[in-house]
Amino acid sequence: MRHQVAGYRLGRSKDQRTALRRTMIRQFFTHERMQTTRAKAMSIRGEAERLITIARNSIKGSDVDKVNARRQVAARLGNDADTVRKLFDEIAPRYEERNGGYTRMFQLGPRLGDAAEMVLIELVEE
Repeated sequence: MRHQVAGYRLGRSKDQRTALRRTMIRQFFTHERMQTTRAKAMSIRGEAERLITIARNSIKGSDVDKVNARRQVAARLGNDADTVRKLFDEIAPRYEERNGGYTRMFQLGPRLGDAAEMVLIELVEE
């Protein structure tokens, strides 16, 4: 039994899950919306919101805090400088006054090929 086991396994090994998660979060921050399966969207939603919170909280910090936050986010995203720059310079300032809930999901219905539940996950606009 999987009592108190967190996270989605997605039918992949640990390394494949990590690579998939990093790639999907990078694409999500680049395009600010994506269409994917419900399980994949739920697996990246929490971490994407945590990364936005780290970036948002670093705005009011000292220079050392800002550098440390960028390094933390870069380590989780696989050192993608463009995505980190967009997250800190464009996305985080939008949510400076918001206390969480940066993403929303819309159900799109089943996929034709295998009837997987499809969703549209996007950043909330204010």
